[in-house]
Amino acid sequence: MMTQFHGVAGPSWGKKGGRIEMDWINRYIDQPLLNGAAGLLRNWHVRTRQPPELLEPMWNLAVLSFLLIASAQVMAGKPFALSAAALIMLALPSARKLFSAVKTGNSAYGAREYKSLRARAVTKREAEWSVRLIVLFASACLPFVARIDDPVGFFFMLGASVWFVLTGPLKAYLEAAEPPEPNEGDRMYNGVFHFG
Repeated sequence: MMTQFHGVAGPSWGKKGGRIEMDWINRYIDQPLLNGAAGLLRNWHVRTRQPPELLEPMWNLAVLSFLLIASAQVMAGKPFALSAAALIMLALPSARKLFSAVKTGNSAYGAREYKSLRARAVTKREAEWSVRLIVLFASACLPFVARIDDPVGFFFMLGASVWFVLTGPLKAYLEAAEPPEPNEGDRMYNGVFHFG
């Protein structure tokens, strides 16, 4: 006999069960983080005059650059070469996204781009809330469970943990956050970065 699934907050959870817990998680964890991500996107767009979707690759490259400098301080020889190769591979998607923005001169952010980003964000906000919470929980637990006795392996796992903690939740929440309105005629702030 097949039962019908009513969703996470459906009536099958009951009043004292999952519905109250899910409401609490949505109200005190998920929604404040979505609001914070929306504020980050708004500040990025106002200060740099760049499209909001370029914030995540810029942040990813900044974190990877920091990890490359840190790994140069604690590693040498083949372990450093392996670590640098891994960091460069992680940087390739972000670098390609930024290079594509430079190449096409796609630094304009207008009503069409806003509507597209907003529709994608609403879809992700509704459909992927459990993914955001899993990424958040994993990023909170990963530094404590990733322990290795080998010093090189320890530094490698520590770097991977730091990268995931600093980029994983931010990426998940930036993709689901409300994008800033374009304000096409507003040039109150001069952009700091110029792509294209």
